[in-house]
Amino acid sequence: MTDDGTGLLTIGELARATGLTVRTIRYWSDEGVLTPLARSSGGYRLYDSEGVARLELIRTLRELGLGLADVRRVLAGERTVAEVAATHVAALDAQIRALKVTRAVLSTVARRGSTAKEMTLMNKLARLSAAQRQQIVDDFVEEIFHGLDTADPWIRERTRTIGVQLPDDPTPEQVDAWVELAELLQNRDFRAAMRRRIEFNAADRTPDTPAGTSATFLKRLIELAGAARERGVAPRSPEADAVLTELFGADADRTAVLHGLDLGDQVARYRELAAVIKGESEPPRFQQEFGWVVEALKAWPGR
Repeated sequence: MTDDGTGLLTIGELARATGLTVRTIRYWSDEGVLTPLARSSGGYRLYDSEGVARLELIRTLRELGLGLADVRRVLAGERTVAEVAATHVAALDAQIRALKVTRAVLSTVARRGSTAKEMTLMNKLARLSAAQRQQIVDDFVEEIFHGLDTADPWIRERTRTIGVQLPDDPTPEQVDAWVELAELLQNRDFRAAMRRRIEFNAADRTPDTPAGTSATFLKRLIELAGAARERGVAPRSPEADAVLTELFGADADRTAVLHGLDLGDQVARYRELAAVIKGESEPPRFQQEFGWVVEALKAWPGR
């Protein structure tokens, strides 16, 4: 305490009482978060016991990562500690997610032996916000569905949501898969193949066809082709011809069906990448069934 009988503390005494440095206390005073109660005859700032308590609160808030602007609002009663804490929890969560993505990117770079150019692209794509990632997918969906108003809305939504959301704690494999998927969605050949698939879907539909019939067809394809595979039926066997008739009908134009279903390796890779991003250990089950049907259509093109 000062020796003038006021019971007030100088900055030096305040520093000794709290363990903070004189420089820190002076800085906080200069910034207006710790206001002195008075000044001595020599011009020195003086603080009372409430100033000690205020200083302890300031230190706690700063150690929790709050900026001086937020500290000032709390001390002025403009915001509660709980409100500020909630805001900073959200900010910390965002920082943690960013750090996890950074870790995953670096792990991928180390594993792949990426060049500086590849690393830059990977980092850029991986750090896109969820909205920015969705925009890449939305642009892709808009192009492949453009003008095909009778296409099944179920397929549109399925395409729009496949493989978009990176988890909060992505593995290097998931980051790698997302980067490859983002590049694939912008590939002209891949877009053309997916456009062909949507054209095939829209061709046999009218505006009155219920949404979701494509899901019913997919389920039937999986069941029939899956059962055939389990029985050991080879795509080139006569029994495969009968399975195709049961699936598509006796009068189906199998050449057109094959054109709509045989979309190449890029589409298969697209499904594999989406499975990795979603954390699925195996590619979609229907991939094998689709492959069987495509091979059977090649072997039995119809009459």
